[in-house]
Amino acid sequence: MITLDLRGEVCPFTFVKTKVKLEELKPGELLEVILDHEPAVRDVPRSVEAEGHEVLSVEKIGDKEWRIVIRKR
Repeated sequence: MITLDLRGEVCPFTFVKTKVKLEELKPGELLEVILDHEPAVRDVPRSVEAEGHEVLSVEKIGDKEWRIVIRKR
């Protein structure tokens, strides 16, 4: 699993950087995205699913941090 740490980034850069990283992966590979921008916790999963990828989990891992796991399609 590849980890993309986007703490300190805001929308739309959180999705743009996630999309670019997903383009580097092979189908079936997993991407873990760490975020601390609350709107991105809703926007990134919705946007990557619209691109055809699978969101496996969204979980809160800290006071203001979330972890999203995505499988590239």
